[in-house]
Amino acid sequence: MNTELKIVTTADGSNTIYNSAVGENYHSRHGALQESKHVFLNSGLKYYLDNHSAVSASILEVGFGTGLNFLLSADYCAKNQIKLDYTGIEAYPLTEEMISQTGYDQYISPATWSSFLNDYPEALKTAVQINTCQLQIAHCQLLEFNNKEPFDVVYFDAFAAIHQPEMWDEEAITHTVQFLKPGGVFVTYAITGNLKRVLKSLGFKVEKAPGAPGKREMLRAIKCADE
Repeated sequence: MNTELKIVTTADGSNTIYNSAVGENYHSRHGALQESKHVFLNSGLKYYLDNHSAVSASILEVGFGTGLNFLLSADYCAKNQIKLDYTGIEAYPLTEEMISQTGYDQYISPATWSSFLNDYPEALKTAVQINTCQLQIAHCQLLEFNNKEPFDVVYFDAFAAIHQPEMWDEEAITHTVQFLKPGGVFVTYAITGNLKRVLKSLGFKVEKAPGAPGKREMLRAIKCADE
């Protein structure tokens, strides 16, 4: 096992992983499960589905990490007969063994969990089918990522800017949001003046939303339709 990685329990009882090389947890120490549900599933995917009366959605996640955001999204879609196309970007994928120790099986259906663990190695190479969801994990740096089809929702879940400033600069954000459809939704746990400025300059309607426990606010931005 990678000695730089350690399972730790967050305030809501759910686990995350602490990466000593980066100096940060993969999720909020105030509650991994609460953050993932609030910021990404509820404020991102459900917000999009509700506002578009959609029965399908495509998601791009920057920072696939432990897979928690995917698992909650895939499980929700399977239970609600929603077709989901999910692509994660992860430069440093965790091992299947590490993910299996997170305990996230208790928050989703056994079918979703077992299928994810079984197909995770293959998902790093090509698209796999998990219930009503197609999953593919792009094993590359963010700026190396490319995709022909645009996405409905972007989950931006990179490590905080204090640890990885290059993930939050104008080049990185511009590169990411080019893959979002007009009317698409961008969500992240952070909200900074620079991030708001960049998104507004790219034609987004930026709004502050209530944050997950431990954070007062988060950011949601809608890509305005082309004139």
